[in-house]
Amino acid sequence: MTIRLGAILFGLGLTAVLLLWSLVPGVGILATDGFPEKPDYYAFQEKNIAPEGGFSFEGPLGKWDYQQLQRGYQVYKEVCSACHSLKFVAFRNLQELGYTEAEVRKEASEWQVPGIDPKDGSAISRPGLPTDMFPNPYANDVEARAFNNNAIPPDLSLITKARGDGVHYVYSLMQGYNEVDPEDQAKSPDFETPDGLYFNEYFYNINIAMAPQLPNDRVTYSDGTAATTEQMSQDIAAFLTWAGEPSLIKRKQTGLFVIGFLLFATFLGFMSYKTIWASKKPKKGAVDLV
Repeated sequence: MTIRLGAILFGLGLTAVLLLWSLVPGVGILATDGFPEKPDYYAFQEKNIAPEGGFSFEGPLGKWDYQQLQRGYQVYKEVCSACHSLKFVAFRNLQELGYTEAEVRKEASEWQVPGIDPKDGSAISRPGLPTDMFPNPYANDVEARAFNNNAIPPDLSLITKARGDGVHYVYSLMQGYNEVDPEDQAKSPDFETPDGLYFNEYFYNINIAMAPQLPNDRVTYSDGTAATTEQMSQDIAAFLTWAGEPSLIKRKQTGLFVIGFLLFATFLGFMSYKTIWASKKPKKGAVDLV
């Protein structure tokens, strides 16, 4: 008993020491310097927004809107692909969006991907095949920086997974190129947007190297949908969600099946208990003689 009590006290003491070791430096800094000042762009930041009615794939019963995904792919192809890669997605994956095998083969052939000349082994560009991944628009990071004000456009394959609230972040970001609010400017008079950058109230530090990309009618949708900035933003956000997690809907469906199975198994277990063990319970008032 003494050894056990000593071990418990030692463990509590060690925990207290570690807790103080981690907290004291922070308390000391706050006592001397106070809380750090918020950066000057903080006054301009806005919370992410969502489309009216939300996205079709949200919620436990969500599902893909395949017309929306195809529109989103069109926005990526005609706008985003000029700067952003999609390196973890293959052309053959487009069949999951409702394209036929022949349509996928045609789509792939419209892209130029890096290849090797079979005659001399030199690097060439060739039409894509369904098995190819979407190509990077730049040969290397140096070229990417040279064309984008020293910023490297991120790959979009997992962008909705790599950013907090990624789906709504993409949707918001594409609509965030607004004029500076005079009231916000008054709160932070020293704030400015340098040459070569653009004000975007949903970007984490407000000034972004990417110019506005989705003005109204930037693309012409093949299904006749009006290509407003809001609509294109919603479509590209949905497409990039699919690109980052194509199995999202299957995972949700599997989860519902598993939950249903577990509930059914719990019911069977309870009924088995009632059937097998109910008669084994001691009667009320019975005396245990053992």
